[in-house]
Amino acid sequence: MERPSWAPPDVDIDQPSISRIWDWFLDGSHNFAVDREVAKQMLKLMPEGPKMAQASRAFLRRAVRMCAAAGVTQFLDIGSGIPTVGNVHEIARAADPQSRVVYVDTDPVAVSHTRQLLGGDPTTTVLRGDLREPDAILDSPELRGTLDLERPVAVMLIMILHFIHDEDDPVGILRRFLDRLPAGSMLAIAHGSPNTERMPDEHLHAAREMYTKSVAQVRLRTQPEVQALFQGWELVRPGVVWIPDWRPDLADNGPESLMPNAGYAGVAVKV
Repeated sequence: MERPSWAPPDVDIDQPSISRIWDWFLDGSHNFAVDREVAKQMLKLMPEGPKMAQASRAFLRRAVRMCAAAGVTQFLDIGSGIPTVGNVHEIARAADPQSRVVYVDTDPVAVSHTRQLLGGDPTTTVLRGDLREPDAILDSPELRGTLDLERPVAVMLIMILHFIHDEDDPVGILRRFLDRLPAGSMLAIAHGSPNTERMPDEHLHAAREMYTKSVAQVRLRTQPEVQALFQGWELVRPGVVWIPDWRPDLADNGPESLMPNAGYAGVAVKV
């Protein structure tokens, strides 16, 4: 298989990637043949896949707007993936041009392309990091050179926590952010769930099996389990709800109530 010119030399182009599959679902161009093959197989099992990806990205935009309206001007997007239209820094700066953003992902393609997109912007950066190591992220030179941890930060965790298994202690991971960030900081989560609405159960379950075999094992969580992840944080209205139903009044791209759904979303604040 020919290596694309934009692919970092240390990337295995024969190994599918979560962020690049998501990129294909969102009509992006930074994915390999192996990613497209897995995505197409998933599409046969779960035709709703691209619309689900769009719904989660739309929630991200709404959550950023809500955090910005609350006065937060610093954002930490972990599991940010391949950049698409409507990135966090674009949405945040529409509200406040002084907003600062740090993107974090484990995929070197996502990190490399984000770095190219940012073009040396001193108020926005990207680093390669793992959500399971919150202190490494918060103590990284890239983050410390961009964000002021004495001021509130909005942490965006969009469709990433279902790759964090119970033995990795997701509540403990989020507690670390709670402990280290100041009052007024916010946490936004979108999370896959085994409880489906507006789509057949068998589609989600078949796609989950495909994901597990091809990319990574997922730990889908129920609404009470997702709500428990916010332990220590104070949820804002409407709490933890289906992704398209979280503050649809802030939507910018049509009738999200008609979108399929296989997950929950919520935003909380540290008081």
